[in-house]
Amino acid sequence: MGKTKTPRVVLCDLDGVVWLAHTPIAGSVEAIAAMRAAGIRVLFVTNNSFSTYQQQVAALEKIGVPADGDVVTSAMSAVTALQPGWRVLVCGGEGLIEEVTNAGCDVVVPYQQDSDGSFDAVVVGFHREFTFHVLTQALTAVRGGARLIGSNSDPQYPTPTGPIPGGGAILAAIEKASETKATVTGKPHLPMAQLVKDMCPGIEVSDMVMVGDRADTDGGFAATLGCRFALVMSGTTAVSDGIAADIVAPDLAAVVRQLLPNN
Repeated sequence: MGKTKTPRVVLCDLDGVVWLAHTPIAGSVEAIAAMRAAGIRVLFVTNNSFSTYQQQVAALEKIGVPADGDVVTSAMSAVTALQPGWRVLVCGGEGLIEEVTNAGCDVVVPYQQDSDGSFDAVVVGFHREFTFHVLTQALTAVRGGARLIGSNSDPQYPTPTGPIPGGGAILAAIEKASETKATVTGKPHLPMAQLVKDMCPGIEVSDMVMVGDRADTDGGFAATLGCRFALVMSGTTAVSDGIAADIVAPDLAAVVRQLLPNN
C-alpha cells in the first residue's frame, strides 16, 4: 500500500490492537486521536460478543476514546440471522443476551435456567459459564431442529498474560457434539461486513483499511469487504511470514505512522 493513500475509514479491531483485556496497548489511544484529527473515521469492529454495546463504549471512554456510534460487535451481527418471535437458546455472555432480546426473541440462557421444549435457534458466543450442562442443552436443542449460529469462530482471546479460549472454541465443542456446522456471522463473514457497509454510507471499500491482529479473522474480513489489511503483531499473531497484508507493523501506532506519513 502506498503511503500517500490515506483512507477515509479505518476499521479497528479492539482485542490485540487497541487493548489487551481493556489495558491499552502503548500508543493506541494517541494513534486513534491522530486519525480522527486527520479526518479519518475510526470504527471499532470486534468479534467480542460477551460485552454489551454500552460496556464497550464505556470501556473505550475510560481509556480516553469516545466511541458511541462507532462500535460494531459480533453480537450485533448474530441477530441478523434471527427473526423476531423466535425461541432462542443463548449460549453466550451479557452482550449476546442483550442483542438477541432486543431483536424480539424469546431468550433462554442455559446456565441460568433449564431449557425444555423446542428452539428455533441456538446462538453461541464467548462465556465463562460454559459447562457440560450447557453443552448438553445446546446439543439437545440443535438435534431438536434449532439452527446453530455462532457470533464468531475465534479460537483464542488475547490477554496481557497470554491467550485464553475464545468463543470459537466453545462453538467447536457444540458443533462436534451436535454433528452440525454452524452459521457464523462475525468477522470474517458477510453479515458483519454488511453491518460495516451500512454504517459507512457513501464510502467505497477502497477507502477503508482493516487493522487487526489475526490474518484469518481480520485479514479474511478485509478480503470479504474488499478493503486493505494492516496486520499488527501486538495480539495473537507473532510471525508474519507468509501472511498477505498491505501493512505489517508492530502495533496500531506504527500503522498510523504509515497511513499519516506527514504527521
